[in-house]
Amino acid sequence: MNEVLFSVGKIGVTPWKLVGYTGVALFSGRWFVQMIASKMKGHPTLPRMFWYMSILGSLLLLAYFTFGKNDSVGVLSNLFPAFVASYNLYLDIKRKKSLES
Repeated sequence: MNEVLFSVGKIGVTPWKLVGYTGVALFSGRWFVQMIASKMKGHPTLPRMFWYMSILGSLLLLAYFTFGKNDSVGVLSNLFPAFVASYNLYLDIKRKKSLES
């Protein structure tokens, strides 16, 4: 997974870098999802998609920093957000179920 697939200038892109880039895109893109949802509702809100994107982005970045880069700083900086996002998703699902009952 560390072989260069293609190059962009002097940067060699490996499969692990694609995993990392996808994680960054999801983790950053969640803020656009939040902004659009807030604009539609007319007040700040966090849609469930925000939490899904947070978890998936964090997991992809964890995989990149664990297996692709072997970087403990990257692992630690993405481990905590993954737990927080998972907990918040759990609370959101639990709240919706209690409202439906």
